[in-house]
Amino acid sequence: MPTRGLRLALDVAVRLLAMFAVLSCGARAAAQTSAATAPGSVGNAEVRDEGIPIRSELVRAKCGSCHRSDQQQRLSRISYRRATPENWERTIKRMATLNKVDLDPADARAILKYLADHQGLAPDEERPIAFEAERRMLEYTYMADKDTADTCSSCHSMARVLAERRTKEEWELLVAMHRGYYPLVDNQPMNGGQGFRRTRPAQTEPGPDGRPPDNRHPMDKALEHLTKTLPLTTSEWATWSAAMQSPKLAGRWAIVGSAAGKGAVYGTVVIAADPGAPDNFTTDTRYTVARTGETVTRTGKAIVYTGYQWRGRGGDAQPWREVLFVERDWRNMWGRWYTGSYDETGIDVKLVRLGSEPMIFGASVTALKSSSTAMPVKIFGANLPATPRVEDVGFGQGVSVARIVSARPDEIALEVNVAPDALIGPRDVSVGGTAMPSALVVYDRIDGLKVNPAAGMARVGGNVFPKQLQQFEAVGINNGLDGKSGTADDLNLGIVSVKWSLEEYPATFGDDDVQFVGTLDQNGLFTPSGDGPNPKRTGNRNNVGDVWVVAELAPGGGGAAAAASGPPAGAATTVRARAHLLVTVPVYMAWFETEGGR
Repeated sequence: MPTRGLRLALDVAVRLLAMFAVLSCGARAAAQTSAATAPGSVGNAEVRDEGIPIRSELVRAKCGSCHRSDQQQRLSRISYRRATPENWERTIKRMATLNKVDLDPADARAILKYLADHQGLAPDEERPIAFEAERRMLEYTYMADKDTADTCSSCHSMARVLAERRTKEEWELLVAMHRGYYPLVDNQPMNGGQGFRRTRPAQTEPGPDGRPPDNRHPMDKALEHLTKTLPLTTSEWATWSAAMQSPKLAGRWAIVGSAAGKGAVYGTVVIAADPGAPDNFTTDTRYTVARTGETVTRTGKAIVYTGYQWRGRGGDAQPWREVLFVERDWRNMWGRWYTGSYDETGIDVKLVRLGSEPMIFGASVTALKSSSTAMPVKIFGANLPATPRVEDVGFGQGVSVARIVSARPDEIALEVNVAPDALIGPRDVSVGGTAMPSALVVYDRIDGLKVNPAAGMARVGGNVFPKQLQQFEAVGINNGLDGKSGTADDLNLGIVSVKWSLEEYPATFGDDDVQFVGTLDQNGLFTPSGDGPNPKRTGNRNNVGDVWVVAELAPGGGGAAAAASGPPAGAATTVRARAHLLVTVPVYMAWFETEGGR
């Protein structure tokens, strides 16, 4: 065991090494500018003249005191990097918190806008990692290089790395910065691999494929991969930066979305341009939850970065963030709206620009059971006929419209009959001269259930830290024409009304997690318990643990509101399905909080 004096000496040594790494980082940053403009070569490598000029007087004034400029108006470090708005924002915040850069909010927003527009990512570079900005909880595996993925994703998502483009020197400086700020990364094993430097004896035997062992340091291999795969200059950026312009998005747009636990949402958003600020917009949004009829309205504002990255926010008591990808035709957008303390509550949305022609968004039901009469159905859309006739609406063979209940340009309510011999399968819905393919399905029974997500996560909180909720939904399954489950012709019947419960997930002897982790309501929403410690638990433990989330559909069941909110009765026997739920601790340190629609 080291003595106190030895521990103190070791601590001082670590701090000195960290300071040396940071100072080396700064020295190399200054050298980078002169090297980029110097003719000839450094060592045996020819120096290329690269880097992006900074023509913003604000950026040069606020950043130029530390980032040196050259004759081509290139600033050290800054001119040799491209990144998403979120990554540039992280950098600006780090400059303010660690380097004491004095920026008022308006200047910070202007700097962010300039850098994201002039040194951002092209649409084709951003598209594969759009989930990062959308704050989706998913399992992503970077397949291009396992060593790089293991090294980088131990501390943050690999998508954060893929949201950058840098020169070789700039990637090296990024590594130096990591080693300066976090000196333990050199020797701390990551994801079962190694740290930035070698922490295991060099391999001496050939690999399984017979090749000689690769004994380069892990970070050297990662640097080689990053330099080759994510360079500063790419054909995608060269093409987009030349074609990029402020998108003209003002107008009326259709909303087609899906909310976990609620199902389809349909509506419209009116987007207005801010005449005093290019790329800034205001929004007036209205949508309806198809199953329940719940209507939501809210106003908001947004800004578009790099010609295609929509970042918005709206709402009052519970603000919603909006992250959308604007397609190049300016007629389609897609992405995610989200809220919650951990961004866990969200709606997947697609927006389509509306004209004067009629358009069907979808229906209030996702499935119709054979041998049903007077089933209430609503068709949602835009520019629908104000006085439709029964014969103007179609669902295919075996499904007939009994009567039109009401009609508006955005909604037609009707009743339908489904014949006993109606063939099961997807059905198109048509109104007048427009149709929506596979808007719903016809089925004869519910053969099984599927609980989404299959593995969920919640976080205790409420006393000191916020809670993270987890929404589950039960989806009905029909085995299709072949009568076999798990085959290509299985029919997804959409959300069904079920009985929800929690069961113990036995991980240890005498497990009692189900008594303490939280509650599950009959809409499938799990709310965790408060942060502990809990004196009622053995060992004064926190209210964390593992449980099963169980959905059960009784014979003939489908819920009292099935006719209005999902497939009606149709289960021949009791059907059950379950999902795993991990209830864990809060996030004690938030490394990054986005400002949303600035």
